[in-house]
Amino acid sequence: MARRGKKKGRPVSGWIVLDKPAGMGSTDAVAKVKWLFKAQKAGHAGTLDPLASGMLPIAMGEATKTVPYVMEGAKVYRFTVAWGEERTTDDLEGPVAKTSDLRPSEAEIRALLPNYTGLIMQTPPQFSAIKVGGERAYDLAREGGTVEIAAREVEVGRLDLVALPDENSALFEIECGKGTYVRSIARDLGRDLGCYGHIAELRRVEVYPFEPSHMVELAAIEAAAEAVENEEERFAAMDPFIMDTAAALDGLPEVALSDDAATRIRLGNPVIIRGRDAPVEAAEAWASSRGRLVALGTVEAGMFKPKRVFGSA
Repeated sequence: MARRGKKKGRPVSGWIVLDKPAGMGSTDAVAKVKWLFKAQKAGHAGTLDPLASGMLPIAMGEATKTVPYVMEGAKVYRFTVAWGEERTTDDLEGPVAKTSDLRPSEAEIRALLPNYTGLIMQTPPQFSAIKVGGERAYDLAREGGTVEIAAREVEVGRLDLVALPDENSALFEIECGKGTYVRSIARDLGRDLGCYGHIAELRRVEVYPFEPSHMVELAAIEAAAEAVENEEERFAAMDPFIMDTAAALDGLPEVALSDDAATRIRLGNPVIIRGRDAPVEAAEAWASSRGRLVALGTVEAGMFKPKRVFGSA
């Protein structure tokens, strides 16, 4: 019988809320962080385009089990729209497809903003990761064809005009839900204003439940790693950048367990929860013991039922 090989890397778990630099792909950023921390596994919670900068939450180890909760969180972006050109990619990367000499006034822009808030229908960009007939839209678009992508419903909490640097551009801030394409917002604003437009600069400043203050630059992690030669000391210098796995679960009810109850939960057994503030019913909740995440699950009739269990280390 073949023996299962030992996992490579450290069993490190938690979140690195990376301030991704422009020009780096999300997959490359994850690979870099995984290599620096020698993590056994890592993944990100929401792709950020290579031309975009800003918050890219990266989960390592057991934190990867909590990625869906961050994926569902609201995102905040700041972006600059350049007027006068519509591009095939809806950003600076693609060639110009349409042009206009018209430029919108502040009043015209502000009058449109209510049309872009709430539940709206949006058509994703031709160059996007949406699957069309089993293939990625960007692969089909690169082959030179026109990709028919169906409009879909997305949610925009707010869209604010922040500044007008000059007549050729406008700075916006948007708070939106999962699946919203900011490039599509820029494209559609340009079309509705009759002047065309595309993203000239894009930065993600927040991914709930993480805050801007949680972001760390790759250069800071690398500097900590290079400050010492000994591997053990190197990890000791870098690990303070890691946020606890449970940081992704802000907003979910927490159930505090005794040591005995935590052991039962880790074995997959439900437990009765006690305490004046303990929830009686909860579609989603997380259980902790001595401040450490034990399991994700549900609360039914005062009983916590585990769905995903976390290690005790």
